[in-house]
Amino acid sequence: MTADPLNSWAPPNTTDVEMVEVGHHWDAVSAPTAIADRALKLLDARSGAVIQDDLHGKVYWLIAVDTARSWCLRRVSVLTSLLDESTLLGVPPATWTADRYSYWRIPLAPGRYLTDAQQLHRALAQAADEALGPVPEGRQLCYRCQLPTDEPVIVAEEHGGSIGGGTTYACPQHAQDYPADTVARLVGTRHAPHQDEAR
Repeated sequence: MTADPLNSWAPPNTTDVEMVEVGHHWDAVSAPTAIADRALKLLDARSGAVIQDDLHGKVYWLIAVDTARSWCLRRVSVLTSLLDESTLLGVPPATWTADRYSYWRIPLAPGRYLTDAQQLHRALAQAADEALGPVPEGRQLCYRCQLPTDEPVIVAEEHGGSIGGGTTYACPQHAQDYPADTVARLVGTRHAPHQDEAR
């Protein structure tokens, strides 16, 4: 955790989530909740303030400006200022807790503000490996949208005896739907009329 030398920033609104431009006081790093939960356990007391967004299933850490532009971690995004456009983050009031859809999971407090970018990178890299498994090599086709993805997620592996098994990949958007889609396909197949019955 790193301290803000000026201690000059606080959530601007006390009644609702407010869109705040990143890149002035801090940048932000987001990760899906499954990866973030693991990373928070690894960071423990070294984590700075953290925003939980249950509406979108994401967690956001605040980090020093320009300390994570070169990151390339699976399912992790860096929110920073860009030359030709603004990047905004919805920041809840400091008093909002877990009974809201967006809240401070680790509250902003004196001595708990920015997370050290190097420690966060290590924790997120390990958490992503644990949550997502080994990194697939190269681009793969998503089972659902049938489009190539640079961030393939292994959603199923089949192993056969004398016949080789197969690996099913999904893009990050469709990876979370894989088990539900499988059940829906099985139910649909089960209730579909058989060709013999249709004759």
